[in-house]
Amino acid sequence: MASLICGSIAYDTIMTFEGRFQDQILPDQIHILNVAFLVPSMRREFGGCAGNIAYNLRLLGGEPFIMATVGADADPYLEHLEALKINTTFIRRLEQGFTAQAMITTDMANNQITAFHPGAMNESHLNTVKHSVQKMTAMKLAQPRYGIVAPDGRQGMLDHCTQLAEANIPFIFDPGQGLPMFNGEELLNQIELATYVAVNDYEGEMLSQRTGLTLEKIAERVEALILTRGAEGSWIFSKQKRIEIPPVKAKQIIDPTGCGDAFRGGLLHGLEMGFDWETTGRLANLMGSIKIAHQGPQNHCFTKTEISEQFKTAFGCSIEL
Repeated sequence: MASLICGSIAYDTIMTFEGRFQDQILPDQIHILNVAFLVPSMRREFGGCAGNIAYNLRLLGGEPFIMATVGADADPYLEHLEALKINTTFIRRLEQGFTAQAMITTDMANNQITAFHPGAMNESHLNTVKHSVQKMTAMKLAQPRYGIVAPDGRQGMLDHCTQLAEANIPFIFDPGQGLPMFNGEELLNQIELATYVAVNDYEGEMLSQRTGLTLEKIAERVEALILTRGAEGSWIFSKQKRIEIPPVKAKQIIDPTGCGDAFRGGLLHGLEMGFDWETTGRLANLMGSIKIAHQGPQNHCFTKTEISEQFKTAFGCSIEL
C-alpha cells in the first residue's frame, strides 16, 4: 500500500555550545551584537518532514513515495533513502541550489539558536501530483491510497492540497511549522480540501485563532482532526466526538526532534491498514515515544515484530502490521 508524502527534505546540522548563551550576550549591547560560539561537537542528521515521515512509515512496512525538491548536495540523502528501499523517483533535484538546511546550536541550558535555509524546498511547487501519479502508472507502481501535505514551500503546500483533492486521493493536511505562512482564508481552503488535519496543541491554538473556528468546528469539516499533546497523548476529533488516546511512557527522553513526524508515520500506516481511530492513535503515540528515546529524527530502528510486542506491552492488546 502506497502513500504520497509531500513535504521537505533537509539536512539538520546540530552543534553544541558548552556554555550558556546568556553568559555571552550582553543585554545592553544587543544593538551591536557580534558573538561567536565555540562548538566542539557537531553532527549532521537526515531530516525534513517528508524524509522523517517516510522513514517511519517504511519501518512499519509501508511504501512511501516522497514528492520533494532537493539541491545539488543531495547525494548522501538520496543514497540513504535508497538503502532503506524508499523510492526516490519523485524527488526533483535542482542543481543550482542547496537542499534545505537547518543549522541548530544548543547550549547547556537547552536553549537553541537556529538558522534555516529553505533552498530547493522553495521550489516544491515544480512537482505536481498529477505528473507523479501518471509516472507511477507508466512505471506500474502501486497507486497512492493516501497522501499527506507536510511543511514545505508555501506555494507547494497550497498547490499539493488542491492537486490531491482533484486526484481524489484522501490526504492529511499537516501545516506544522509552515502554519504562520498562511492567513485564515487560505487555511480554511486547505482544510476544506483535506480529508484529515493533524496539528500539535500549539499549532491547534494558532489554527483556531487564524480561522476563527474552534477545533470541534474544524473537525466538522473533515473526517478527523488529530491533535498531539506531547507526554499527555493525543486527541482525535471524529464524528462529533473526541477520542482520547493514552500516552506511551518513553524509555528515556533524549531528543524530541522528529517526534511529530514519527507520529504521522504511524497515523498514515493506521489509515493504510484500515485500523479504527483508537488503534491508529495508539500506534502513532507509540511511534513518537520510540523516537524521543533516540538522538536525531532517523536513528531509531525496529522490526514489525518488535513494534507489535511493544504495542501489546503498552496497551495490553495485539496489533497486526
